[in-house]
Amino acid sequence: MKLIVGLGNPGVKYAKTRHNIGFMFIDMYAKMKKCDEYKEKFNGAYTTFMVDGEKIILLKPLTFMNLSGNAIKAYVDYFNIEHKDVLIIYDDKDLPFANLRLREKGNPGSHNGMKNITQMLQGNDYPRIRVGIGTPTNGMDMIDFVLSKFNEEEIKVLNDSFNSVASSCDLFIKNNFNKAMNDYNSRKNA
Repeated sequence: MKLIVGLGNPGVKYAKTRHNIGFMFIDMYAKMKKCDEYKEKFNGAYTTFMVDGEKIILLKPLTFMNLSGNAIKAYVDYFNIEHKDVLIIYDDKDLPFANLRLREKGNPGSHNGMKNITQMLQGNDYPRIRVGIGTPTNGMDMIDFVLSKFNEEEIKVLNDSFNSVASSCDLFIKNNFNKAMNDYNSRKNA
């Protein structure tokens, strides 16, 4: 069993904001995989699909970003999922817009949601895909920036990047995340 998690904040107020890239991707990927509607369990909205007899859970934690680890730990514990089988997708202000960075493990950096996940899972040995949101150029406060909505042109560019994230998730499901890292870490994805 594998768990693919997109980070974000629940509620209409946060929909399509930079900090909700993970939720946006999970919604797109769930449609691609023709998943059923989301159900709620353990403070998360989830749906599933099967690949070669293996269940894949797509999860959007509903605990708000900074407590994402609470929901993820509940799923990991309940379904007895190994950390190497948990993939986290989230925004990164330190990457250029729509660029990707894939890692098998690593430190959470300045991302509070990732800090909480690392704390709750008691380790950082889980794969992750960071999607660049860039930084504000007009003097906008960083909190206001991450909670700002994408414009239509940015959404188009982001959707192209999400296709690369989807391909990476497909490789992760096939236990070939190394190929995804080789394919997508070495080039600009926008």
